[in-house]
Amino acid sequence: QVQLVESGGGLVQPGGSLRLSCAASGRFFSSSTMGWYRQAPGKQRDLVAIITRNSTTNYADSVKGRFTISRDNTKNTVYLQMNSLKPEDTAVYYCNLKNPLRLYDYWGQGTQVTVSS
Repeated sequence: QVQLVESGGGLVQPGGSLRLSCAASGRFFSSSTMGWYRQAPGKQRDLVAIITRNSTTNYADSVKGRFTISRDNTKNTVYLQMNSLKPEDTAVYYCNLKNPLRLYDYWGQGTQVTVSS
């Protein structure tokens, strides 16, 4: 069983920054792909960024150059540094852990990010 706990969301002005964290329980964090997704009201949940076990990263076009995903395997934690935030970044942000060998696909409870003046 894996539990994911997100933190770091909040209210920020346009142009500001936030760093989200996602702490994972369990033994297989380092061999898992970690991802951040977001869901705005009335919209589907979309991929924001992923980082593989080898720290290869991929980003949605809308956040490239502004967001950075990273991981610390010693702390079982993945981060999302969000800079130059825009009102359209407002959403609930969810952490995801995938490990096909273990048949793992887990989600956190989400953290609200609101970008508004």
